Amino acid sequence: MRNNGLKKGFIIKLMGVVLVFLGALDSMLTWRGGFAPSDFHFWLIAAGLLLYGIGAVRHGFNDPRPERGG
Repeated sequence: MRNNGLKKGFIIKLMGVVLVFLGALDSMLTWRGGFAPSDFHFWLIAAGLLLYGIGAVRHGFNDPRPERGG
């Protein structure tokens, strides 16, 4: 049986990208408002990069060869 759905690690990578975008946008809005970006923004971006890296590693373990036979 073949898995034609989402590949392993895709959801984790997507969540990482979302966290990076949220951290970057929140940091820019805070800076635009005249405040200094806090450590929370840094940690939000760092957590997003970590999740993206974990998802990339999990995605790398997929077998790229198609199944043969029946």
